[in-house]
Amino acid sequence: MLLILLAINLIGWAILFTDIALGLRKINSLEKAEPDHDGPLISIIVPARNEAHTIRKSIESQLKSTYKRLQWVIVNDRSTDETGAEIERIASMDKRIKTLHLTQLPKGWLGKNHALYQGYLHSEGELLLFTDADVHYDPDAISKAVRVLQTENADHLTAAPSLTAKGFWLQSFIAFFLFGFSYFKRPWKANDERSSIGMGIGAFNLMTRPAYETIGTHKSLKNRPDDDLQLGFKVKEHKLNQRMVTAISLLRVEWYPTLKAAFQGLEKNTFAGLYYRYSMVLLAISGVFFSQVFPFLTLLSSDTTVRLMSLAVILLILGSYTSVIKKMTDFHPALFLALPVTALIFIFSIIRAVVLTFVRGGVIWRGTKYSLEELRSMEKD
Repeated sequence: MLLILLAINLIGWAILFTDIALGLRKINSLEKAEPDHDGPLISIIVPARNEAHTIRKSIESQLKSTYKRLQWVIVNDRSTDETGAEIERIASMDKRIKTLHLTQLPKGWLGKNHALYQGYLHSEGELLLFTDADVHYDPDAISKAVRVLQTENADHLTAAPSLTAKGFWLQSFIAFFLFGFSYFKRPWKANDERSSIGMGIGAFNLMTRPAYETIGTHKSLKNRPDDDLQLGFKVKEHKLNQRMVTAISLLRVEWYPTLKAAFQGLEKNTFAGLYYRYSMVLLAISGVFFSQVFPFLTLLSSDTTVRLMSLAVILLILGSYTSVIKKMTDFHPALFLALPVTALIFIFSIIRAVVLTFVRGGVIWRGTKYSLEELRSMEKD
């Protein structure tokens, strides 16, 4: 029985290894692009809820951009800290910055999605850049992105930033998450015009105004916790041209400061990523355990054949993991040594998120509760 299970694992990882190796080649690096400093007006839309401690450095990095025609719409989304006052101080530094203060959240909307939509309504740019309030920009990041968007005749360009993290276990967890995300979501398919698989990353979603309006704006995503990813799928759904690139040295963000914060952050997206279906939760948990914990356990077997097959599976996982980590992060591939443990931690994070969602009857994110019934209804739509 062990040999049959390992054989299934071996075949599965051989397929994944090939898919990952070929797929990652289709994702270009934004660093290789030549900057385009002159182009259409870009409206940078930044939603902010309780971001007083991060937003100044983010906006200051954007103000150093080599791209000439920029406008900012910073949206204070019902913050309870000093975010409102902070963005007004930032706006006083540059007349290109607009501020918008929201005090109410309409029924049926998630806060961030509503803030992005309101930012769009107050924007003027031919291009729209949706970004987060904690992303740090290299001066050439936007200029290079515009070059790629125009050269590729794309309607939407999304860029993967460098995710910074302090400490071995947080880095290991983030690396594992990106690894799993890559083989599950296959982000390279964003660059395949024949594929319906799209990609969107909240740190950097640049798109033409007509494209954004064609997909229905954020009104078509108003109750999606994974709005950034679903924006990418909407682009593909409407047969628009999409491109994904990496921008590891051009964009930087601390995804989560601690492992505990990572668990809390994933409460919002985990169940959404599994389509709010308990069958998918069971499949995800068993799949992660079987594919990324089981081979390390069977490596301890007294049976030579079992050990050799286990080693073969582990080597395929190593090859796949290393390819993703080198392409999508600046982490060291040696984090692979912690993979079976981080797989178990990830399983715990899934169980935790789903149980909390069930107990609470929904998702609590940044002080606002969104019912499971509402979230599921949006999934069906």
